[in-house]
Amino acid sequence: MGTAGDAAQATSTRSFREELTLLLKAGFPLLYIDTYEERRVLAEIRSVAADPKALSQPRQVYTWSLTTGFSRGHEPRVPDSEKPGVALAAAKKVDEPAVMVFVDLHVMLGVPTRPIDPGTVRRLREIAMGFRRGDVPRTLIIIAPQLQVPADLQKDITLVEFRLPRNDELRALLGSIIETNSASGRLHVELDGIGLERMTKAANGLTLTEAENAFAKAIADRGTLDEQAIGVVLEEKRQAVHKSGLMEVPPVDVRLEDVGGLENMKRWLAKRDGSWLDSAAAYGLPAPKGVLIVGVPGCGKSLTAKAVAAAWGLPLLSLDMGRIYQGLVGSSEANMRTAIQIAEATAPCVLWIDEVEKGFAGVGSTTDSGTSTRVFGSFLSWMQEKTAPVFVIATANDIEHLPPEFLRKGRFDEIFFVDLPTVAERQAIWRVQFRRRLDGTQAGAGLELSDGLIGRLADSSEGLSGAEIENAVVVAMFEAFGDRRAVTEDDLMVALKRTVPLSVTNAEQILAIRQWADTRAVAATASEHLVPPGAGGVPSDPGTEPSGGQFGGRGGRRVDF
Repeated sequence: MGTAGDAAQATSTRSFREELTLLLKAGFPLLYIDTYEERRVLAEIRSVAADPKALSQPRQVYTWSLTTGFSRGHEPRVPDSEKPGVALAAAKKVDEPAVMVFVDLHVMLGVPTRPIDPGTVRRLREIAMGFRRGDVPRTLIIIAPQLQVPADLQKDITLVEFRLPRNDELRALLGSIIETNSASGRLHVELDGIGLERMTKAANGLTLTEAENAFAKAIADRGTLDEQAIGVVLEEKRQAVHKSGLMEVPPVDVRLEDVGGLENMKRWLAKRDGSWLDSAAAYGLPAPKGVLIVGVPGCGKSLTAKAVAAAWGLPLLSLDMGRIYQGLVGSSEANMRTAIQIAEATAPCVLWIDEVEKGFAGVGSTTDSGTSTRVFGSFLSWMQEKTAPVFVIATANDIEHLPPEFLRKGRFDEIFFVDLPTVAERQAIWRVQFRRRLDGTQAGAGLELSDGLIGRLADSSEGLSGAEIENAVVVAMFEAFGDRRAVTEDDLMVALKRTVPLSVTNAEQILAIRQWADTRAVAATASEHLVPPGAGGVPSDPGTEPSGGQFGGRGGRRVDF
């Protein structure tokens, strides 16, 4: 015998067409479809209503809006039926098998700018009772861009999920646009099959209209479909996500090469590039869940999140936990569900949660009536069960406030520890800083980049984080700019000497996180970049010389990828 869980799973895997057919056959009187895609869902409803294979009694389709009134097909509208009350009264009198689609009725059911209209609610309840007991099958369907169901109607209305376009629908749309524009000679396609697949997946999370606009914009930009055209589609997706108000879409202007060091973690990430493509699924690979990156502040955790999105050609969504928590009861939990839905609709994507320990600091406390615990539970359940290609990168500085459940296997694919940079990593960071700030500028005109200069700067910046090295470069540039001259090596050395590093001011905290990571996380630094004790490099304890341990006491397990 099947269980309730089996029934729920079967419902979730049915297509919209199958679910709608079943509900119409069963005589459900009131349906509510939460979607922006009126045209697309109305086409599906018309198709089901007219299909004799789907319904033994095909249904007539009536439509209503605030501007067009209530009518059947191309017939004249019912007089004065722009008014909801008149339209609902006319719908109640329909005496033939019918489906009645109302597209603006949600504004009468309570929105922030307008209270609930009790007359509309009462008429809908009467329609529900009448249709349920009537001799002919009739169903009223409300299509709305937001879910708005008053308490009085919750037992009468059935919600029907209408998903965003599937990958095959987007691929067919892109194919038709390519065919139309190629025939006229206005389009040059440089993308191969994998490139077109990437472009299609870049449009995941958009409505069919938004996807059509994005593809058209990409074509109109230069008349060529190439890697840059994929970027145009991703930009349209970024705008769609930004409208939600819960997510930010930060600019992705860095590459993995701009992250100095951390080669072990970068190699691990590089092996997962393309894991959301159909070829990976055919290979039998599941979509990776993500990584938790813990470590010393200013050592490249956040920069890595941006660089991964750029390297993989995926949109980067930034989830600010402060936007999730709101004062109204239940709104925080609803916001987390909405954020998860946006991320899955946007997939494939990279979801970045910076300083995640602050967002879940209240887990287990009673000061917020359990809100943090419930939000945290929703997020953990999703991380455990998710199948959508949403790659989560969570960063944390203070591991003491990370709930133990967060670290359990199955939540993340790997936990990486980012330590203060080794001498080899500092050399890489200095080269990145020269490339970003000094090469080809008036500031760098007085410096000749050489291995000797990089080596001296790397030795002099021992114990500094990547962010502190970058700040020292900026300080040196200001000093030189004040004298209207180019930056010199002395300027950089003086800036380094004036820098009091975090490894000195927070020595105890850094030592504690290293000890924590020694058995719980994988070192982001590659073994070839580590220096044995006594050979220079980063001190074993912050602010001291190396003293013991195979790799000078640095945290993180030695696993190379």
